[in-house]
Amino acid sequence: MNQNHTISSLSKTLLVIASCCLIASLFVPIWSISLDAPQYPEGLGLQIWAGKLAGDVEIINGLNHYIGMKNLHNDDFVEFTLLPFIIVVYALLFLWAAVNGKRKLLYLALAAFIVFGIVAMVDFWKWEYDYGHNLDPNAAIKVPGMAYQPPLLGFKQLLNFGAYSIPDIGGWLFIAAGFLLIVSVYIEMRRGKRIRPGRLISVFAIISVLLSSCGNTGPVPVQYNKDACEFCKMSISESRFATEWITSKGRVYKYDDMACMLAHTKKHPDMKPGNYYTGNFLKDEELISTETAFFVRHESIKSPMGGGIAAFLLKEQAAEYAQQHHTKVLTWTGLKSILEAE
Repeated sequence: MNQNHTISSLSKTLLVIASCCLIASLFVPIWSISLDAPQYPEGLGLQIWAGKLAGDVEIINGLNHYIGMKNLHNDDFVEFTLLPFIIVVYALLFLWAAVNGKRKLLYLALAAFIVFGIVAMVDFWKWEYDYGHNLDPNAAIKVPGMAYQPPLLGFKQLLNFGAYSIPDIGGWLFIAAGFLLIVSVYIEMRRGKRIRPGRLISVFAIISVLLSSCGNTGPVPVQYNKDACEFCKMSISESRFATEWITSKGRVYKYDDMACMLAHTKKHPDMKPGNYYTGNFLKDEELISTETAFFVRHESIKSPMGGGIAAFLLKEQAAEYAQQHHTKVLTWTGLKSILEAE
């Protein structure tokens, strides 16, 4: 076989791993849609597997009944019959490309997988559009001009529900399979000298940035004098005392005082923790991670709800302020320990 037309052992290994990723996706949920609302503090979840719907399907159907959305039933989706077979076919295609070893087959596998990804997302969007727009005109709750289409990816507010649509384990396995295919193709293009070495590094850098941005859990900007504190319901007006809790599910809670955030989290110990942010005492409208911030607690600090806690980005800044008030600097762990003991 002409060596210029065959793929390397590394590319073959990556293809086999990509095939295993697709097979593994058959046994875990591929996509998740979470619904959060005050009456459901832990949220409702809809999981989309290759061959079924799972999660709080019956509860969601009950809620959808009031706004006129169709019930969700596995039998209504031909995709649940076809998708498992399609996934197996692609897994076999990847294996065939690895065993056959022809470069053209590798390129064909990548092109076919990209087409599959596009078609799948378009079909998913059409499914969401149909359920969100084609409502029963005799529904108990009718809001003129309102549609209930969930987001394809990310967050969307639907009445009093916050809807989050994100890949689940199977979705990330799909992404990993695609990434491995792209790496294989670039390895082979590099061997064939069709690209310059620097471009390979650039592509990896771009892909890394895109993947890291998908998992971004940074703070959500607070709309001062518009957003209300989740705990005390008062308007959030002072940025240096504002705090924020983003749960592991992506639900965002905002507060006007550290005391409110800690009281709220203490009230809901069953909710999964996530990331916590607090206003920088020395810089307006800047939220910093509580894990890396330094705190000073003193009765002279007049925060909205009497928490008396100021957060600083740098330890030196906190130390200087603490020295002025004859107190000490606290870390996030130390601050929580003190407050939980009170």
